[in-house]
Amino acid sequence: MAQTYEFYCERADEAAALAGKATLDNVRDRELRSEKTWRGLAEQARKTAEERVKADLIRSDKRAAEAADAAEAAELAQAALAAYPTG
Repeated sequence: MAQTYEFYCERADEAAALAGKATLDNVRDRELRSEKTWRGLAEQARKTAEERVKADLIRSDKRAAEAADAAEAAELAQAALAAYPTG
């Protein structure tokens, strides 16, 4: 299951809040490391989502170009058949 940018940011915010409330140094350090990791994962998820949108647009443009080429080829074939009547 893919996690979202928002999910990772929420976890990072929780870790930051726990770090702020921690009275023990080792707990604070652990939560700060956790926050840093969650923020890194959030950034990675954001970049992945952006790249996915770009890839979808490229695929969509490619499909549209292929459909236009196929339509043009069909028109040319139709015109060629019309130029040489049978019968």
